[in-house]
Amino acid sequence: MSKAALAVLINGGTDNWSPQRWKERFTSVCEDRQVALLPGDACRPEDIGYAAVWKPTPGALAAFPNLKAVFNLGAGVDALIADKTLPNVPIVRVAIGDLTGRMTEYVVMHVLMHHRQQPYLSQSQQNKIWAPRHQWAASEISVGVMGLGTLGRDAADVLKRLGFRVAGWSASPKSLPGIECFSGQTGLKQFLARTNILVCLLPLTPDTRHILNRSVFSQLDRNSPLGAPVLINAGRGGLQNEADILSCLDDGTLGAASLDVFESEPLPAQSLFWSHPKVILSPHNAADTDPTEISAYVASQIEQFEAGRPLDNVVDLTRGY
Repeated sequence: MSKAALAVLINGGTDNWSPQRWKERFTSVCEDRQVALLPGDACRPEDIGYAAVWKPTPGALAAFPNLKAVFNLGAGVDALIADKTLPNVPIVRVAIGDLTGRMTEYVVMHVLMHHRQQPYLSQSQQNKIWAPRHQWAASEISVGVMGLGTLGRDAADVLKRLGFRVAGWSASPKSLPGIECFSGQTGLKQFLARTNILVCLLPLTPDTRHILNRSVFSQLDRNSPLGAPVLINAGRGGLQNEADILSCLDDGTLGAASLDVFESEPLPAQSLFWSHPKVILSPHNAADTDPTEISAYVASQIEQFEAGRPLDNVVDLTRGY
């Protein structure tokens, strides 16, 4: 009996998300299984048992009557589960060490850039000014991590080992060694009041949409050597109220922001974020993961499932992550 086919459906504009390249990767790790790049490749819908996807066209997955599981190739599943025609099958998140490590690299790099005053130093270099400022210790800065899933826990642990005072916030209670943890709406106010650098790695759900807003920023601790709080968002663009971020940067409620994600991507040329002097931005590549490792992960999950063992990292659709 032939194995169920794997459909690859990808809507992406960057080289890393080239659909043809993804088909080649999956073909190399699924040697005895048909891999169909859709739309385009000839394949009977009833032969498709699995789908590897990134932002597929709404309704596309409903065409496969024998679909058994969907593998989301990025960390965020909000775009996928927003599809009201999505078949009632397990949705699997990518959760591999490579992705976690890359996100931690991004978070730590940007915390250090703000802590070590790199924007000021870069401007001084551009203006040929030799004017070093006093540099405070990491222990004088409180970093708060919103979202204590796999990504948030790893980033918080590394920041703690660097000497920062680290706390975490999540919707439900969590306990992490050496990390002060807060949860729910009751804990949010306490969490914000002791945070100088706010790192957001939350999933995007109806409860978290636009959670990064003026109300939250105004509750951050302002009594640190930074002078004003800093925002770092590498979660999802929909988490941030972008008008609030800009106005808070302009009036000093926020001192700076590092943003990897935006509500509209690619970021429009007319966006004020491009040229804002207090913003460091990147093109949603904080945790661009090794595609070869992702394809091998998906192939191993399918083999595990067909051997009668449960899938790992299945999305809880009621929570949205």
